[in-house]
Amino acid sequence: MQLLKKLAFPISLIYALVVHIRNFLYDIGLFKSNSFSTPTICVGNLSTGGTGKTPMIEYLVEFLKNKNKVAVLSRGYRRRSKGFVLATSASKVEEIGDEPFQIYSKHPDIVVAVDANRCNGIRNLQHNSNPGIILLDDAFQHRRVKPNFSILLTAYDDLYTNDWYLPTGNLRDSKREAKRANLIVVTKCPAQLNRKKQAEIIKILNPNSHQEVLFSSFSYDQEIKGNASSIALDDLLGRRITLVTGIANPKPLVNYLENKGMEFEHLEYNDHHFFSSSEIELFNSKKFVLTTEKDFVRLKGKVSNLNYISVRHEFLEDGASVLEQAVNGIMH
Repeated sequence: MQLLKKLAFPISLIYALVVHIRNFLYDIGLFKSNSFSTPTICVGNLSTGGTGKTPMIEYLVEFLKNKNKVAVLSRGYRRRSKGFVLATSASKVEEIGDEPFQIYSKHPDIVVAVDANRCNGIRNLQHNSNPGIILLDDAFQHRRVKPNFSILLTAYDDLYTNDWYLPTGNLRDSKREAKRANLIVVTKCPAQLNRKKQAEIIKILNPNSHQEVLFSSFSYDQEIKGNASSIALDDLLGRRITLVTGIANPKPLVNYLENKGMEFEHLEYNDHHFFSSSEIELFNSKKFVLTTEKDFVRLKGKVSNLNYISVRHEFLEDGASVLEQAVNGIMH
């Protein structure tokens, strides 16, 4: 794989050139960025996957929904539908995508929609639902929309500053575009990351004067949920389990379970993987299957002994209050 990435380096140079030209045309106004009357918050990254965008959207939903009519607009990656689709109780994961399905399943009291054309999606939401605020999931690189506030995520062990363009690296946008973010959140940090190390990372990221840099770690639920009754995570110690993941970066979860002293086999698949009948048959032959919440929505009803562990962002220091104050600021 590393050899293939090195051989693809000339392609990455072409990709980088296209990205820079596109951003330049937006910067000089030849390509138009659209603003909307409804407040919008963009959550995204510069690299492909693995930074915790969905948990960040859910964090914002939890914070905002008691005071505002919240809508989430996503592309609905790998869904088997086209155009604008509004999530309902009858929606299927194949129709709207796994992440929007997960969000709507947990928060049926908010509006969730998918549309690859974010401008069209926002207009439809304004017309159909009239939300008080729209959260744009994975939309940092979609410059046709000019959000009121942008949150850029980057993983602690894979900072965008150390990355390179696709397909040699994982960058899908220029590192210089980080300047458009209002907040930069370094995710998946060690829970005890000290201030000295935080300062070192801030120096590497070199934010502009208007940008705050926050740090968050992943906090895993201590209760496993699934098809059967819930079970405490510690009750799995000593049991042989099968971990199934179809996410961009399962390493934090694998490390967490290993540090808990759990024994498991790990069946790893690509991000947003739609599982085949033979794979589902394999999972059904296992005594206890543990997966992520995103994978659970694609496997629910197909695997008998299926369970999931949920995750949320836990901000370090006063990061939560800084984020919440900033978000409150765009509502007034």
